[in-house]
Amino acid sequence: MPEPRTLAQPSARFAGDDGAPDPLVRRAIAQAVDQTGYARALVALCASRLLLPVVASGDETAHPDPDRHAEMAAVTLSDDTGSYLLAFTGYDSLRAWQSDARPVPCLLDELCATVGPAGATQLLLDVAGPVPIVIGGEALALIAEGNALTELADGSFAWLRAD
Repeated sequence: MPEPRTLAQPSARFAGDDGAPDPLVRRAIAQAVDQTGYARALVALCASRLLLPVVASGDETAHPDPDRHAEMAAVTLSDDTGSYLLAFTGYDSLRAWQSDARPVPCLLDELCATVGPAGATQLLLDVAGPVPIVIGGEALALIAEGNALTELADGSFAWLRAD
């Protein structure tokens, strides 16, 4: 079995992170088959580390020109339903999508705030599986503003913001 890899650390908050997915998050996403399940998936995602893939762009030649430089960029996809910034719940799902992409650990609010500047309208998590989920609309905007969804004792949901 290969040695676990440690992800590049943009800050100390992810020290020791090996990119493993949170099984509670994956389970919540798999159970997001109705509105309540989707809300519970958002609750789990609001408290989880996610991975933004970055890939080299700008130097697609077979023999790199020393005067050209590739840039690292976040990845967006577009189809008939919209445009999506990609992110992943774990390094395994990122590698299943594109093995040479580099993972950047992020929180959900950071990813949601990046959607618009990246030229997308929605966030798509785990495009290659195990279970993809899309965040858009009001939920995307609220999370991007620093709000987190929480489930209350009575089973209802509320947006909270730590100021």
